[in-house]
Amino acid sequence: MSNQQTFPPLGALPLAREDLDRGCLQREDPAWLPTLWSAPETKVLRLHARQVPVYRGALVFDHPQGPLPEEAVYLGRGERVVDLSPEDLDGISPNDIVLVPSGSKDTAPQLLNPHRWDGAEVNPGRVQWLSVREVAAGLSGKEAGLFVEAVAIANWHSRTRFCSHCGHRLVTEQSGWVKTCPAEGIEHFPRTDPAIIVAITDDDDRILLGNNTAWAPNRYSTLAGFVEPGESLEAAVIREVYEEAGAHVADPQYLGSQPWPFPQSLMLGFRARATNVETIRADNKEMRSVTWFTKAEMWSQAERGEIYLPGSASIARMLIEHWYGGPLPDPHVLQN
Repeated sequence: MSNQQTFPPLGALPLAREDLDRGCLQREDPAWLPTLWSAPETKVLRLHARQVPVYRGALVFDHPQGPLPEEAVYLGRGERVVDLSPEDLDGISPNDIVLVPSGSKDTAPQLLNPHRWDGAEVNPGRVQWLSVREVAAGLSGKEAGLFVEAVAIANWHSRTRFCSHCGHRLVTEQSGWVKTCPAEGIEHFPRTDPAIIVAITDDDDRILLGNNTAWAPNRYSTLAGFVEPGESLEAAVIREVYEEAGAHVADPQYLGSQPWPFPQSLMLGFRARATNVETIRADNKEMRSVTWFTKAEMWSQAERGEIYLPGSASIARMLIEHWYGGPLPDPHVLQN
């Protein structure tokens, strides 16, 4: 395992800055999670309604209390491990993290031993429960990665309770990363749904943004859609933009990816060039309208609040700013 990441043209995207070892070898041991829970130094990240506790721009952790919760999941170790054998990884560390999703939809769990990763003091009365959209872009790479991993695996658990083959209730194994059908022995693993998202440009270096029929009329973003079975990413780009905007595109170029755990997407960013600028039009099903923007128009309309752009945690925002060449004003920014 390398301790350095090489990023594609979009750079280190807000939700793709993971900097931890997920402990894939350790979590296969049935005794691993109970052992961690019995260690008072283990860090516990609590999740409530897709929100985590935050204090002064950093995650707040707790320590284990009471019996091991059934819904607990091992998230990993908050340090990079390079070229180590399984024997080298024996033993627990104060940097091991266990996720505990809240069982209550209404009341956030009480933090009995709140502390930050860096050891800074935490004022319990000032702790905020915030979502990925609200805070992830401002977190460290390590904590952003933890947050996204926590939300994604918790979403999978909440949606995967019964065997899709026979209907039996599943049994959780491997520290929360596998669910097994006791009747047929079928293993169910966390899934990720790939989706392409595209910055479409033309020969005049304009960008095409769409207004979805479910949005307010002045909300715009790049076009996106799920990859279908048996389809390559490039084919999905060509198909999706034609379906939504009637656009014929050439030269799809991959720019980067990041997870989007709502509930389980992996967004794969592309740039592509439209070849039929004059005949592009919205499909009036998913898209209410599609509009070309020059860089000057983009800046002025965003600055005046005439258009709503995607939020800073989204790859859509990064695609737009990659085309623009730098940050855009965001007096009215949406966290989509």
